[in-house]
Amino acid sequence: MTVLLPLAAAAQDLRPTGRWSANVEGRAQLPPMGWNSWNAFQTDIDEEKLLASARIIIDTGLARKGYRYVNIDDGWWLQRRQADGRVLIRTDNFPSARTADGNTSFRPLTDRLHAMGVKAGIYSDIGRNSCGQVFTSNMPNQPQGSVLEKEIGLYGHVDGDIRTYFAEWGFDYIKVDGCGIRGLGPDSAAVRAGRHRLFQPLVDVDSLGRTDIPATRKLYEDVASALRQYNPDGDYILSLCLWGAADIRSWGRNVGGTSRTSEDISASWSRMLHNLDSTARRPLYAHPGSWNDPDMLFVGTGEFDANHLTEARSHFTLWAMVNAPLLIGYDLRKATPELLAILGNERVIALNQDAAGNQAVLAHDSDDVQIFVKTLADGDKAVAILNRLNQPVEAVLTADHLKLLDDADIDLTDLWSGASMRFRDERKLQLAAHETLVYIARGKRRLADGRYLSEMPGRVNPAVDGVVVPEVEPLIHRGMLPWRSSRGDGERPRYGGWGGAQVDSTPYGETAGVAGRRFHTAIGVLANSRIEVRNTTARRFTATVGVDDSARDRRYPVTFRVYGDGKLLASSKPLRFGEAAAPIAAEVGGVKLIELVAEGERGGRFNDPVVWGDAALHDR
Repeated sequence: MTVLLPLAAAAQDLRPTGRWSANVEGRAQLPPMGWNSWNAFQTDIDEEKLLASARIIIDTGLARKGYRYVNIDDGWWLQRRQADGRVLIRTDNFPSARTADGNTSFRPLTDRLHAMGVKAGIYSDIGRNSCGQVFTSNMPNQPQGSVLEKEIGLYGHVDGDIRTYFAEWGFDYIKVDGCGIRGLGPDSAAVRAGRHRLFQPLVDVDSLGRTDIPATRKLYEDVASALRQYNPDGDYILSLCLWGAADIRSWGRNVGGTSRTSEDISASWSRMLHNLDSTARRPLYAHPGSWNDPDMLFVGTGEFDANHLTEARSHFTLWAMVNAPLLIGYDLRKATPELLAILGNERVIALNQDAAGNQAVLAHDSDDVQIFVKTLADGDKAVAILNRLNQPVEAVLTADHLKLLDDADIDLTDLWSGASMRFRDERKLQLAAHETLVYIARGKRRLADGRYLSEMPGRVNPAVDGVVVPEVEPLIHRGMLPWRSSRGDGERPRYGGWGGAQVDSTPYGETAGVAGRRFHTAIGVLANSRIEVRNTTARRFTATVGVDDSARDRRYPVTFRVYGDGKLLASSKPLRFGEAAAPIAAEVGGVKLIELVAEGERGGRFNDPVVWGDAALHDR
């Protein structure tokens, strides 16, 4: 069952810490780029396929464009030796792993990859058994031996395995799945047949209430701790692969470098939309060092193959805009020049690798058309207009979408064609079915002396977002899972995160408003929250605050406070539902961490939504 913090502990969370709490460990200051074996080969992976992929990444110039990681997924292991608990490698598939003493080692392989100029990644599971064993046992290269010998996951072996994989074998990246704590309950056919031991599930992907969130988080925190111990130079990435379960979108950013937000992607437009949606409305939960991960790229396969280049470009563009890891999941030996041109588009890659680390925010959100806007490190805006429909559509891009002045020129440069155009106020755009247009936009900023917080989500972290009981998010496209088809009662909402902090809307997706005054630029969050804001050169913070008109409880006043490096800088009077929004401002010159606290009465199941309207950092 879900375990909640005692109210006393929750109250302590609102105290300013003066410390950024999202993960900064490892080498995920930018979203990782590279190649992973799973989508192309599943468990049928071997040394020849891996090295061929690495060689193509180098020879085609993809490595120079940022594709650095070459990752082995499931299927590499033979068994866990019972004498000393060591995992042995399947040397028939990885002959360079043979050693004279029989221990096996990936060091020759990682040394070779490093000598080629790329980095090496490996795969494991947080439970006793891997996803291949739990859900795809008919695939090749399953672990062999007794029940115990086939337990090659991290559970009970975190310290030894992480030491082996990193200190001894020299890996730089690890993807840690969660199937072993999900699918081996008493109803499992493998458990009933005696192939695997019972592991009472910690995770129920269809029920947050039946998931032990603290226990699941603790397992992953143990891996993160071991990685810090055995990588004193910090050269590693921890990829959390819990598919959006266990409310990971509220805590994954504190533990790993990337955090999966949904089930596995598949090579269909519908499932791509599903995975995109699981990340698109969570820009405040991704930062340099901790990225949302809607899963690997399927460019090259299925509805994103060489016969579907429009869809392939859309998929790649959208992953770049939301700062997803750009991990190619394709047999590069089959790649056409057109597909390689998509994967190698440097102008689109630059959006993903931009130093500001701002995940694109939804400036327009509908089931037909979405407009994503990202503020770049140089001050320019990137904008992507997505046609979700299987038919052409006309969209209108406005200066307001970009937070630029509507009476000044706005220049657009197309990142696929290089073409340019100019407009004022608004521009009509024609999109083919499934097309995504993407531009760099330049114009005069609406806020001339600074930035709105909603333009810089990479510097804003909802350390405490006011969510008391995790709720599932309903605004995710529910495409059928390919392995389930239409069996069962449908794809129900399942991923925690509803009610968390949002950009330019309330926590529940409505337009923010206080006493009838609308705020189209805002940070929407629940009361009893604390938001961390990194500051570099800003001298002043301003906002207009109040209890949102969508509040449900409405009984309790909320006090808004601004802290700088742990010291109180400004405070509002207690504000009630229906009361006019109030201005709040603070001098923040020299302050490194600003903390925005909205505190009300505690003890109920739900906290009311509140608004930090037009919240901004000013340079003067």
